Amino acid sequence: MIEDKSQTRMPAPCIVDRGILVNKRDILCLLRDVGRVRYLYWQDGELMGDDEGYVIEVFADHERSTTIANHAIYLNVYSFDCLELKRPSKTESCFDLIQEGRKLRLIPLSNPLQQQPAPSLDPVAIEAAIAEVLSAKFDAEIDLDDSTMP
Repeated sequence: MIEDKSQTRMPAPCIVDRGILVNKRDILCLLRDVGRVRYLYWQDGELMGDDEGYVIEVFADHERSTTIANHAIYLNVYSFDCLELKRPSKTESCFDLIQEGRKLRLIPLSNPLQQQPAPSLDPVAIEAAIAEVLSAKFDAEIDLDDSTMP
C-alpha cells in the first residue's frame, strides 16, 4: 500500500507582522532588503549600544561573524538562533535577532514601498545587445540587397 504523505505534512507557517522565525532561509529572505536601520544591542539584558546603520550584506556562513562598524552592517543569520518579528506601531516594524543572552534589534528606517531600487544596467550586456541588433540589421540589409539584384 502506498502512503499519501501530502495529507500528513503540516503546511508551511504563514507569519504576518508578528512571529518567530527559526528557519535560516526565512530570516535571510526577510532581512535582505532591509536597508537603513536603527539598531540596539543588548547583552545579558544590558543595553550595550545603539546607532543607525545600513545593512550592506546578509549571509549564512558558519565561519563568518556578524559585524557592525562605521554604520555598515554585515549580518550572518548563523550568529542568531531566531528572529522575532514585532510590530510596535502601525507604521513601525522591528526585528529582534536573538542568541542566548544577546539581542540585536533592527528597526527599519527605509520603506521598500517608497524606495524601489533602480534596475542595474550591465554595460557589457548592453554592448552585446547593441552589437547583436546591429549585426541583425546588417544581415537584413545584405539579404535585401541580394534579393533586389537580378
